[in-house]
Amino acid sequence: MSTIILFCAIVIFSCIVTNKFSSKLGMPSLVFFMFLGVLFGCDGIFKISFDDYDLTAKLCSIGLLFIIFYGGFCTKKISDKKVNAQAILLSSLGTILTAAFCTVFCHFVLGLAFVESFLVGAVISSTDAASVFSILRSRRLNLKYNTASILEIESGSNDPFAYILTIVGITILHGSNTSATIPLLFKQVILGVLFGVLIAYGALFLLKKTKILTEGTDTIFIVAVALLSYSLTDILQGNGYLSVYITGIILGNSEIKNKLSLMHFFDGITALSQVIIFFLIGFLSFPHKIPEILVPAILITIFLTFIARPLAVLITLAPFKIKWNQFLFISSAGLRGAASIVFAILVVSESVSLANDLFHIVFVVALLSVSLQGSLLPWIAKKVDMIDRFSDVRKTFNDFQQESAISLNKIIIQEAHPWVGQNLKDIKFDGKALILAITRSGKKIVPKGNTKILENDEVLIGSTHTESDIDINLYETHIDKKHEWLDLKLREINLPESHLIALIKRGEKYFVPNGSTKIKLEDTIIFYSI
Repeated sequence: MSTIILFCAIVIFSCIVTNKFSSKLGMPSLVFFMFLGVLFGCDGIFKISFDDYDLTAKLCSIGLLFIIFYGGFCTKKISDKKVNAQAILLSSLGTILTAAFCTVFCHFVLGLAFVESFLVGAVISSTDAASVFSILRSRRLNLKYNTASILEIESGSNDPFAYILTIVGITILHGSNTSATIPLLFKQVILGVLFGVLIAYGALFLLKKTKILTEGTDTIFIVAVALLSYSLTDILQGNGYLSVYITGIILGNSEIKNKLSLMHFFDGITALSQVIIFFLIGFLSFPHKIPEILVPAILITIFLTFIARPLAVLITLAPFKIKWNQFLFISSAGLRGAASIVFAILVVSESVSLANDLFHIVFVVALLSVSLQGSLLPWIAKKVDMIDRFSDVRKTFNDFQQESAISLNKIIIQEAHPWVGQNLKDIKFDGKALILAITRSGKKIVPKGNTKILENDEVLIGSTHTESDIDINLYETHIDKKHEWLDLKLREINLPESHLIALIKRGEKYFVPNGSTKIKLEDTIIFYSI
């Protein structure tokens, strides 16, 4: 027993070390965890034999349910109905179309049996949120047109649809009538949605309306809620992953006590789950078998990346008339990851007789997708002009904490006010305040030095304090070594007319800048914009 515990400790420490190197190379750390598993496996350096698909499927399913729950918990509800509609269509219709296109390719081009082709298409039909957003977050790349929100909702909610397709494929392969799968589809979706909603609101009732929870047990309670949401739905033959995702969304977008500590806890649990899943995937693989399936796996990856995913995105989002650069980036961001391989392991663990090595085919597809396609994602974002320089991708998530210590005050300029008729550059402040906006005759103006204050203007003033009850849109950008503003003075930066730098965070301190302030490495720039 102690040997097993020691082995686990060594693996976790090794993953932490490799995570440091992955961020420097711009590749998702999950790929390194997978390679680490290969090194420990039977074909690796340590030659440890492991081929228990059933145990791996159970362990990975537990880890995946926490990943999907936390994905929902961190998905920030947005009021833009168009964005929600795009994301939901991508996660449902887009997933089904991707699976269908891959099924046709595998059957008619690669010559696989139809059911096996369907299973390949099913397990690789979902995109991997962890891979996409580990890249975006590590590079602090926010995207235009609410694309980060679209990808987050899509990636978090398409795993349940891929799981449904996988279950349908397994059912057909076991000899069930195709028509019998239609009731199964409806049962999976209906029970998944029903129990996800009921369990979430039941949990909220216990959290808010009762005193059943003692101090410090709220974290344990939420863990139990996630486990209940998945297991109860799954026992009743519903979609446990859909249920736990919906439960996560409802709880994550509700006002609950100690939410920040819950975020930190589940962030750690999710990170550990990802380590376990990707290590086990590599540990379970047999590299000597890969040459046998390498050609079809590469062809599937090429078809998936350049035809199936773009075609599914084009058909799904055609009614919304999205911009071409947004289409190109969303098509490129369809990375395959943990869920695809876990579903492949599930197929093998069900003792399904397959003519082809499904696990290693999906293993190679996911590996190529995350390592090659994933590492190119920041470059693609820049090439197609999808990077929003005036915001922070972390604001897409519920776990982002607004750090801008800025207080806002609004004053109305009366006839006798000393500022009437003065230009902003002539108004003296103590260096801790800045005029952020002027509302004149119902129109907002971003002020400049030569802007003149007029009677009846509403002037919004920001200062470096910590409390405010005025609603204002603030955006952040982080200055790294490659940022175009590094070492420039504020007066040298060509900002849009609608933007104003309100505050700079340097280390742990905030200050209001002026035209001669120089931007330094690791500064966080806080903007006001209309």
